[in-house]
Amino acid sequence: MLHRKMSKRNEMKTKNKGVPKTIRDIMSKNVGIVVPSALLSKVAQKMQKGNCGCVLVINDGRIVGIITERDLALRCIANEHDLTGATAAQVMSSEILYCSDTDAADAVTKNMDENKVRRLAVLDADKKLVGMVTRGDSPPHAKHEIDGEIIGKICRVPA
Repeated sequence: MLHRKMSKRNEMKTKNKGVPKTIRDIMSKNVGIVVPSALLSKVAQKMQKGNCGCVLVINDGRIVGIITERDLALRCIANEHDLTGATAAQVMSSEILYCSDTDAADAVTKNMDENKVRRLAVLDADKKLVGMVTRGDSPPHAKHEIDGEIIGKICRVPA
């Protein structure tokens, strides 16, 4: 099992508050960002250096796309894009899903599971990017509830 090391600040929040209540409590604030004209080779390097599975594509302060590891692998190879000349705009997904930093963590992570979404941009009240939440950032008890549901479905014997 892989675990992301929590920052001291997040450890304190968890110890002091118990279970995280909002997305702000569990989101990552360090989000990889590129511009649409960024070369894919630079995008891949940024993802590698940041040890992240995706970057957001920003144009004039607005999120216009997202590039995941899967996008790089499938869209570049399948479309035979040259990594030295292709740009972020050519492979990004332009449908951006997001949540608010004040949304309830339980509700968002449950919604992510139901809709098979692995990553969400997190926006503040002014619709400015403040972070990213991934399925791995779920509150600990939410994972157990979901695991229990999955185990129940797997173990259910038809009558």
